[in-house]
Amino acid sequence: MNDSQYWTDRPDVASRPTEVGLLLPDVNLTLTTDRGVFSADRVDRGTRYLLLDGPGLPTGPVDLMDLGCGYGPIACTMASRRPDARVWAVDVNERALGLCRANAAAAGLANVEVVAPDDVPEDVRLAAIWSNPPIRIGKPALHDLLARWLDRLTPEGTAHLVVQRHLGADSLARWLDDRGWTSSRRGSRKGYRLLDVAARIGPPADAATGPDVTDGASADGGDRRSGEDST
Repeated sequence: MNDSQYWTDRPDVASRPTEVGLLLPDVNLTLTTDRGVFSADRVDRGTRYLLLDGPGLPTGPVDLMDLGCGYGPIACTMASRRPDARVWAVDVNERALGLCRANAAAAGLANVEVVAPDDVPEDVRLAAIWSNPPIRIGKPALHDLLARWLDRLTPEGTAHLVVQRHLGADSLARWLDDRGWTSSRRGSRKGYRLLDVAARIGPPADAATGPDVTDGASADGGDRRSGEDST
């Protein structure tokens, strides 16, 4: 299947639903998935790394986001861990949105709002964003995507991104810093970087976009490739 299926609005590959398990120390979910969405045969390693090693989520009636939700492993985990929060599960892939909506309902997670990007109300401000971002959509589109949502963070809000090192994690961190956000590396495992990103203060920095990030990715991130290292 062409990679573009993962971030198109309507995948044209035939539907073939299946189920995958997500077992974490505090969460046990069975998720329905399908062809035409990212990592349809398993919860990918990058997403699992974020869910296992990401920080604690903000508490209280706050707004959280899973950016590039796919069929919902991150959104459903966030909603399970913080039932008082509202979790925005955002994707452009309509099949992925339908799956995420069904998976949240099946898990009894009434605090998940599954929407296309333009359906998030303008006044929503995010206490946290978790994402396995779509690196392979290309640098300009990725930068536009991240800038749009990182600028929705509250002043104390943070984003947590998992990115494969060989697909440009370090250059992405430099771009974030150049544009006025503050990034730091929370950890590194089997070729993945886990980046923490603090909200920027003031207007965007007037900086160049920096080194290229490798083109191409899914609507939910990047664990379809081989060649991981042990860094």
